Amino acid sequence: MHFRPTVKQIISALLTLVMLTALLSACSKSSTESDPAASGPDVSSSVNPGQPLMGGDLVVALPTDIDDPLDPHATFSAETRQLLFNIFEGLVKPDTAGNFNGAVASSFEISEGGDVFTFKLRDGVKFHNGETVTAADVVYSITRVAGLETGEPLLDGIEVVDSVEATDEKTVAITLSSGNVEALALMTAAIIPEGSDPAQEPIGTGPFRFVSRSPQENVVIEKFADYWGTPAYVDSVTYNIIESAETQIMSLMSGAVDLVAHLTSAQVAELGEGFNVVEGTMNLVQAVYLNNAVEPFNKVEVRRALCYALDKQGVLDLLSDGKGTLLGSSVYPAFTRYFREDLISFYPHDVEKAKQLLAEAGYPEGFDMTISIPSNYTPHIDTATIVAEQLKEIGVNVSIDLIDWNSWVTEVYGGRNFQATLVGLDASTLTARKMLERFETNNSKNFINFSDAEYDEVFLEASTTTDSAQQVALYGRLQEILAEQAANLYIQDLCDFVVMQPDVAGYEFYPLYVMDMSKIYFTA
Repeated sequence: MHFRPTVKQIISALLTLVMLTALLSACSKSSTESDPAASGPDVSSSVNPGQPLMGGDLVVALPTDIDDPLDPHATFSAETRQLLFNIFEGLVKPDTAGNFNGAVASSFEISEGGDVFTFKLRDGVKFHNGETVTAADVVYSITRVAGLETGEPLLDGIEVVDSVEATDEKTVAITLSSGNVEALALMTAAIIPEGSDPAQEPIGTGPFRFVSRSPQENVVIEKFADYWGTPAYVDSVTYNIIESAETQIMSLMSGAVDLVAHLTSAQVAELGEGFNVVEGTMNLVQAVYLNNAVEPFNKVEVRRALCYALDKQGVLDLLSDGKGTLLGSSVYPAFTRYFREDLISFYPHDVEKAKQLLAEAGYPEGFDMTISIPSNYTPHIDTATIVAEQLKEIGVNVSIDLIDWNSWVTEVYGGRNFQATLVGLDASTLTARKMLERFETNNSKNFINFSDAEYDEVFLEASTTTDSAQQVALYGRLQEILAEQAANLYIQDLCDFVVMQPDVAGYEFYPLYVMDMSKIYFTA
């Protein structure tokens, strides 16, 4: 059941009021207080770009500071990973269609059993320190990220690597403990100089090299002149840390920044005409993530009641004029063969069914709950405000607690000290495993404390099979379990708007949460 226009207007007014209250109580930096029910931008009216120019210094707004060490093997934040995509490369790297193409390696072969990957290194690939990449560098890098010497893998899933060997000066063989049909995606792990520590000195092979980092101010990268591949257009990219969504908009309008990503349709509408606007999706799973270990969310009936109370299409209608992709579980559409579109309607909007389930669970009058959200992510805050209004219909009173990003990482994600949170989770590599492993009972990333014996059993089978068709079926079953158990309130893969100045173009979306700065250019 969708909202009627009159209800839409009421909720739009309430949205502004609740936003103001939440912002004041959280003592956080201000966010855009625009009406999320505003019509989306007319992307077809965007400025027609001219011919690409070589050179220029690009300024990009970044919504949160880069607090992780710039170590591509041990990075947590998606914001950090999207920046490091420009500095580091693996043996292979993904393209915009999700294919894995040779990067540091020019070619590769996979054994029939899927357990040995043999890579031929590309001639003349140089690190940013001027040294040529060798097989020893590759062995060091994969050994480091797989934790073969320390016993502590730095990348989830990479523990399947059993050994790394340079069979000659240009060839490296990587042997897995068993066949793995998704293992090629793990070979996007960054290749770094032998013996180096990227947390101290980030040296990669990408189209840009690291220049400087000023906490709470900016990160600067510059074009690498000796890059093996297609060179970047711009000379440098400065990522200015601008946590306030309102300030991001003002910076665009004043010309202080050239590009802002991850805007809502309301924010784009606020900008008006005269900008280059590119529309895509964020490649993440936005949901109300519930702590399954705390009351009342330790009761599946309560979680299911919330799922029935949620009008996902109503959220999209209010938030982004209907734009975005509805989800029903923890895999987004970029994982084409794994995505379960049928699960979107697993919980149809049914307020009476939701009330019935709450009564059966012992909450006939509803209850109070708190959704903790990073204060610098306007789309998630706006979404939470709409969800809060919907849950009022079943007597659930939602308080929105805006916290800074570092507190969210330590308290919510790391400490699991929360009732519910509304964020978007993505995959660091293009594998469905990355989206589903975090719900295994003993996984360190299982911050919602989900636990299901069948899920653990199926996940183990799915992660070790060498049969591609079987893996698709098993990953499908995992998504079904998450839906059946109402692990979370799944909403959408957010519509993503990237806005550039009229003389900037070339932005392309990837099936991962990355921004490829090498393709962006100023126009004549």
